This record gives sequence, C-alpha cells and structure tokens, in this order.
Amino acid sequence: MSVFTPVTEPDLAAWLKNYAIGRLDALQGISAGVQNSNFFVTTSLGRYVLTLFETMPRAELPFYLHLMAHLARHGLPVPAPIANRDNEYLGSLSGKPAVLVTRLAGKSEMAPGVAHCARIGAMLAGLHLAGMSFGRKQANPRDADWRRDCAARVHAHLPADEQAELDAELAFQAGFDIKALPQGVIHADLFRDNVLWDGDFVGGVIDFYFAGVDALLFDVAVTVNDWCADANGRLDPARTHALLASYAEARPFTSAERAAWPAMLRAAALRFWLSRLEDFHLPRAGEMVLVKDPGEYRRILRQRALDSALPALPG
Repeated sequence: MSVFTPVTEPDLAAWLKNYAIGRLDALQGISAGVQNSNFFVTTSLGRYVLTLFETMPRAELPFYLHLMAHLARHGLPVPAPIANRDNEYLGSLSGKPAVLVTRLAGKSEMAPGVAHCARIGAMLAGLHLAGMSFGRKQANPRDADWRRDCAARVHAHLPADEQAELDAELAFQAGFDIKALPQGVIHADLFRDNVLWDGDFVGGVIDFYFAGVDALLFDVAVTVNDWCADANGRLDPARTHALLASYAEARPFTSAERAAWPAMLRAAALRFWLSRLEDFHLPRAGEMVLVKDPGEYRRILRQRALDSALPALPG
C-alpha cells in the first residue's frame, strides 16, 4: 500500500455521501506497499481502508472485491468491501477506481515463531478450501507468462552476473509445468505484513489485489519463503514444518505437489525478485512510495537453488 494519488478531505466527504457509514472524521495516507494508493478512513460509524487502484484495469477489479466478500461470508478474517447506496462495491474517486473495505484489528508480526507459522498454514488452507466454491475466474496476474515478460523488461538494467542468473532460472522454470498441479484461487502475496495478529489469533488477512487462479502450491511456496526464512534466506526447519503440517491437515498435498516442491519454491522466489527489480529500475512517480530491496529475493532464490536438503512436504 502507498499513496500515488492524493485525496482531499472535502472530496472524500462528498464521495462518502453515497455511503451509509456516517460522516468523515479522519483521513490518513498509508505508506507501506508498492501498487495502489491507500488511506485509513475514520467516520462517525466505523473505521475503514480506502484503496484507489492505480494501474489495474477496472474490468478486473470485481474479481478481487467479490472474492473478499466471498471469503468473509465463509468466516475468514478478510476485509469486507462496503457497498454504496447503489449496491456497488466499486466507485470512482480522484479519477481512479476506488473501494472502501472494513479495517481489521491487530498488527503485523515481523518475527514469527513456530505457533504463528502453524496458524498461517491453517489459515492458508482455509482460504484455498473456501475459494473452491468461488464462481469467478481470473488468472494470477503474476503468473509464469508475466514472469517471462517482466524478465524481458528489466533484463537490460541488470549487471551481467544478474542477467546470467535470471536467464538460467527462466530456462529451469520453462521445463516445469505448473498447470499440471491442483489449481484454485490463491492470495499470492501472503507476506508477514499482510497478516494482522490480534493476540495469538489471526485478526486479518489483507491485500488481495494479486489474487487469482493458479497452482495452490505456488501460494504455499510464496508464504513459506517469507514466513519461514532466516536472515540468510535459509528455511527454518521448525517453522517450515509447522506451517506445512498445519496446512496439510486441512488440504493434504498430492504426490505431484511433493515432487514439484523444490521447483515451486524457486518459482515463488523468482516472482518477487522480478517484481522488486521492476519497482526499483522502472518506478512509477508517486508520493509515499515504498520500494523493497530486490537483493533479498535474489538471495532467497539462490538459496533455494543451492539447497539440496529443503524441508519436504508432508505425506
């Protein structure tokens, strides 16, 4: 979350007249994140998050909003979109598509332990299972095709050693058929800063704007790479086992997934190395924009490729 497009209090107060959530009391920009403009909004009746979508085509946005509404109906702690008086989730503000969602309780835990990882594994499995009954279909916007295209965009900006490393990884991934694995709706960005903790429990899972249909195992790999890695990028065995075992209790892994696990960890690391390279070398103009270190996921990718003793999937 960031602020690329500013919103004034008078403009927002006028916009909120088409909602039944009371008068505007406070507006605050949110500085974390890299894709959309986000604000905390407090009204006389509650607390919300306002998102202005900077680059996503308007036609793609109903997938994300209805997915969040679907998961919330299934009891998962996700932001529920707020309908306006026309019974629409999606509006327009400051010339951009805009949505209000409920603001959830809690704060992120950036140094998770074994118990945190076990709860995240269960939460992710619940999200995948609930998503099976979601009727809308939309591809993962950061799928294998995007990874190839993004690599082409950033390639000329990299030093020779990084170009060679990227080319080698793309060649490796080209021999791997991700579509042969179980598919479903994935969050695709379940990092530590996208989960809010309310005491020992998950108070909220946020930022669904990279969600789409892809291999469920890709989502597991994205999550493990962030939640279970140590400072050097190596996977902590205890945290990794806790997350995977808790997930598998609800959705057991298939034999094809167990065989694909090492390659999937690399694919998930490649995705975030590429997106961070693009944000670093081809940034968009904006205020309060957070650009994350591409080197972190280059190191993680290298570690996954070199590690011959990765924690295996249960089963």
